[in-house]
Amino acid sequence: MSFDSFGDFLAMGGHGFYVWWAYLLTAVVVALILVWPVWRRRRFLREQRGRLRRSRALGGQTGSSSDAPET
Repeated sequence: MSFDSFGDFLAMGGHGFYVWWAYLLTAVVVALILVWPVWRRRRFLREQRGRLRRSRALGGQTGSSSDAPET
């Protein structure tokens, strides 16, 4: 299919609105598929760091350690 002008190319024979929205939606979905795991990993690591800090803080207050042998 050939177009006489850039405007005709964007119009896509009257279907441009749907074509370009489909391209945009596809690009957004692909971007989310690529970025979502990175966000989830960062969130997971941040939560684990917080749990480790709380665990160390509570262990230090009670004076007992899970590694210490019972006597």
